[in-house]
Amino acid sequence: MNIEKAYELAKEQYAAIGVDTDKVLEKLQNAVISMHCWQGDDVNGFLFKDVALSGGIQTTGNYPGKANTPEELRADIEKAMSLIPGKQKLNLHAIYADTDEKVDLDKLEPRHFERWVEWAKKMGIGLDFNPTCFSHPMADSGFTISSSDEKVRNFWIEHCKQSRKIAAYFGKELGQVSVTNFWFPDGYKDIPIDRESPRRRMMTALDEVFSVDYDPKYTKDAIESKVFGIGAESYTVGSNEFCVGYAVSRGKMCCLDAGHFHPTEVISDKIPTVLLYTDELLLHVSRPVRWDSDHVVIMDDELLAIADSLVRTNLLERTHIGLDFFDASINRIAAWVIGTRNMQKALLRAMLQPIEALKKIELDGDYTSRLALIEEYKTYPFGAVWDYFCQKNNVPVGTDWLKEVKKYEADVLSKR
Repeated sequence: MNIEKAYELAKEQYAAIGVDTDKVLEKLQNAVISMHCWQGDDVNGFLFKDVALSGGIQTTGNYPGKANTPEELRADIEKAMSLIPGKQKLNLHAIYADTDEKVDLDKLEPRHFERWVEWAKKMGIGLDFNPTCFSHPMADSGFTISSSDEKVRNFWIEHCKQSRKIAAYFGKELGQVSVTNFWFPDGYKDIPIDRESPRRRMMTALDEVFSVDYDPKYTKDAIESKVFGIGAESYTVGSNEFCVGYAVSRGKMCCLDAGHFHPTEVISDKIPTVLLYTDELLLHVSRPVRWDSDHVVIMDDELLAIADSLVRTNLLERTHIGLDFFDASINRIAAWVIGTRNMQKALLRAMLQPIEALKKIELDGDYTSRLALIEEYKTYPFGAVWDYFCQKNNVPVGTDWLKEVKKYEADVLSKR
């Protein structure tokens, strides 16, 4: 069926329940998704060579064609973004510095990311940032910013300070706020005696990291929790309670990662709760299988629930959405495209609900109608609206994007 004709039919059906699809697409157009650079090279980065992943971070698979240089990574990201509608940013880790200098993490400066900024200007996108507190000799003890070793602790404090300086540079140069996210793998493999002191050291260290004020129109800070990690199974310093408490008391954002909680927990219900106490929120949208396995995002129940939480109570404007997965068993560009488009599809489905009418039904106590209508709306033709959105953005409709990826694999990736 003709895409425009299918859209007009869908538009008419949604209008009958009080949803203006044209306005929905305007809103979706402005929903920015921050794509993560580390999907393109399996979290290796370019600052250090032959350094094994640590901090509980693992990639599986050896699909051919991963990026080996900043130029290759940028080309792959450009290809992925050309197949995704709407607006994107790029989320960089510190180890992705593009420089000819030999420099350690605590000595990184904005100049080491100038090539990324020039590329981002050409692309018309913003850059987010993360200090890299893993895969480094100074993290071998299992502790970074909460280490009892003052030398180790100060190294990571300085790295985090420099990271905020770099993010502020991104924001000023690109005219888009750069979110700096702080995650630490610190913890014990077995049961500790003292659970308080590492957290007190982390709190004090973070206060030092955040002692310099930056204009919030250039950069904002988030702190990310985790329930446990490989090598830190019994005790994680940066627990959810620690990170929420720190963020609320210091005016920072929490980062909720979809894979960083107990397998029976979901972040969709945490979103409206945390935003009662903080001005803004950062999400790392991933897909845990059993636990924090960072599979490519699919349109599963939790992704739809995350989108519902953001849209139904107008929390999208206060939330920064980033993706965080890495799969080396499939084409890496396809992984970006699948995950990002699914995040957008989930937002679209949430936006196509007659939310105010459903809220009234709920307040009236008509839970029968609430359940019946929500279930019926699941089969409304949101796919036709999505196809029209893709066409409006001049990106492939339906599965056509996969042909582009296969061609790029044959022409570019297979020759690496």
